[in-house]
Amino acid sequence: MSTPIQFYFDYSSPYGYFAAMRIDELAAKYGRQVEWHPILLGVIFKTTETKPLMHIPLKGEYSKHDLLRTARFHQIDFVIPANFPVATQQAARATLWVQNTCGKDKAKQFAKKLFQTFFADGVDISEVPPILKAAEDVGLDSLELANGMIQQEIKDQLKEEIEHALKLGIFGSPYIIIDGEPFWGFDRFDQIEALLKNGKI
Repeated sequence: MSTPIQFYFDYSSPYGYFAAMRIDELAAKYGRQVEWHPILLGVIFKTTETKPLMHIPLKGEYSKHDLLRTARFHQIDFVIPANFPVATQQAARATLWVQNTCGKDKAKQFAKKLFQTFFADGVDISEVPPILKAAEDVGLDSLELANGMIQQEIKDQLKEEIEHALKLGIFGSPYIIIDGEPFWGFDRFDQIEALLKNGKI
């Protein structure tokens, strides 16, 4: 099959960052495209009645160790940002505007740069200036983006994306759907590759 892989992510998710650095390469290996969907875990957590990983006793401390180990294992540049997790609605809206205006490929390039800004450089992307800087770094017009990302239609689009994600049963980041088969977490990439290679698991 050649239907696109659906990739749902929140910019404040470190495992979402790891997935973002690998998902397109893996998909291309098997002739697939990837459609990227920014979402907000803060909204989803209200439905699941949970909270960010780092805020969970015991599990939060373990996750810090696991994140650094995972980054080393996969050779992905990574730091735990000083301010983490952060609100990501501005980054998500900016990404949707780039998708709509400049196309999916440019939006992916921008999204990866935003992820790297936060998780490789440790720069807080909850504020607008770092978002605009990332846009400039990938050749986008930062003024156009600044005006575009605050449009009401973009805000409404993000809300609709999150509502749709909830209807699909999405509760975390990264969340990947392949031909109707859902996968949660970067640690499911071996299973994802098996499905892409064999058509089943």
